[in-house]
Amino acid sequence: MSKPLNILFLSSEVEPFAKTGGLADVSSALPQAIKELGHEIRIMMPRYRFISERKFKLHDIIRLKEIPIPIGKNSEIGNVKSSFISNLKEKVQVYFLDNANYFGRDGIYQSPVGKKDYKDNDERYIFFCRGVLETLKRLGWQPDIIHCNDWQTGIVPAYIKTLYASDDFFKSIKTVFTVHNMAYQGAFTSESFEKSGLPKSMFHPEGVEAYGKFNFLKTGLHYADAITTVSERYAEEICNSDEYGAGLNGLLAKRKKDLKGILNGIDYEIWNPLTDEYTYRKFDVKSMDAKLDNKKALLKRFNIPYKEGVALIGGISRLVEQKGFDLVLEILDEMMKLNVQFILLGSGEKTVEKKFETMQKKYPHQMGVLFGFDNELAHLIEAGSDLFLMPSRYEPCGLNQMYSMRYGTIPVVRATGGLDDTVEDYAGGGKGTGFKFEKYDAKELLKAIQRAIKVYQQPEEWKKLMRNGMLKDFSWEHSAKKYVNLYKELLR
Repeated sequence: MSKPLNILFLSSEVEPFAKTGGLADVSSALPQAIKELGHEIRIMMPRYRFISERKFKLHDIIRLKEIPIPIGKNSEIGNVKSSFISNLKEKVQVYFLDNANYFGRDGIYQSPVGKKDYKDNDERYIFFCRGVLETLKRLGWQPDIIHCNDWQTGIVPAYIKTLYASDDFFKSIKTVFTVHNMAYQGAFTSESFEKSGLPKSMFHPEGVEAYGKFNFLKTGLHYADAITTVSERYAEEICNSDEYGAGLNGLLAKRKKDLKGILNGIDYEIWNPLTDEYTYRKFDVKSMDAKLDNKKALLKRFNIPYKEGVALIGGISRLVEQKGFDLVLEILDEMMKLNVQFILLGSGEKTVEKKFETMQKKYPHQMGVLFGFDNELAHLIEAGSDLFLMPSRYEPCGLNQMYSMRYGTIPVVRATGGLDDTVEDYAGGGKGTGFKFEKYDAKELLKAIQRAIKVYQQPEEWKKLMRNGMLKDFSWEHSAKKYVNLYKELLR
């Protein structure tokens, strides 16, 4: 094997320390998979107040007292703590940049009360980005690659190419910037740019400015040596469409040769129907009939009677525009006429929640709804449903369709982003792993569900689809190898 690489992985959230969504899962699982391939990888994230010193055994590594981090005309000081994440095989060191003023709060990006973004998010992540580079110098540990994720880390590549360009320590470091969702950009006023300390000459449309704002995501896209996103289809979509590219598709099209789609994996230690502690009864591809007991347990939880031969459709989602549940509401009456049952776990826009609540009262023996998130129930929905709905307007990668297939639950998805890359449309003769529709349209979704129900009524054909999905390999090892190859290409 060639010489192991040194990689620093930057993220604003990492499971199990802090999580708002899929970024935290990726930032935990991918570094562990890379470490398993024999490379030295370390993670760095902010130390939010709720990350317990005692629970996670945090200990001090560096006090940055003598290195103030400039924020505009002021400066902030902090220190660095450390802990580990580990799976059965590997341990990965995690550094936490600690500053009570910026990170000593109850939320990550917004206050849990009122759900409004913190007004100083610009300063908080300027401090983090610059603090990362100062920390590396103090540690004396020189990575070959700094792998940045999402807007919160987007100005690190710009710092390396400007303020730190003449510093020998950073000269040979290459940067990779991964976009998990183009919709979240970290766009702030021009005053924020002044706080960053970056050269004034960079604030223009060919630099860090987009639509009059200092845009952290654009900064990462512009200055990183390589860009990745979380599926091949999404990489195409964000270059070719203003909607998917969220106004930055022009820049992405220019950098197309530096952009690569690498599909996220899923953690088979957590999502495995044969070992899943949250399911009613464990099963695998050789014991698929045991799945029925999970279906009965799931229906019982919502006081819905089990009926033989009636398909149970599951959904787990944020109830926001991106996820396509406005389409579901449009066809819900029609869907219920198909003699199906439907269970939804999710939360989001209150008006959407209210509509689902009304529909549940209309169909109490066919439909169950729980607003919020319940990890145990999420696993049972994957294990007990026959079909799983993901009608997203756009979906950079999506994980639930991959979980579903692993559990013998057939996904019905819109052909976008990672959903298109991972689900093979049913083509008769036992081929395929799910049902896809192209146009973002409620009637098209209904047609896909009707197609699925038709096949569900052919038990032997349905079992073939279940088996196809359960035998798919979406493990992180594949993705990790692709990232390591990308790192090596950059260093050549």
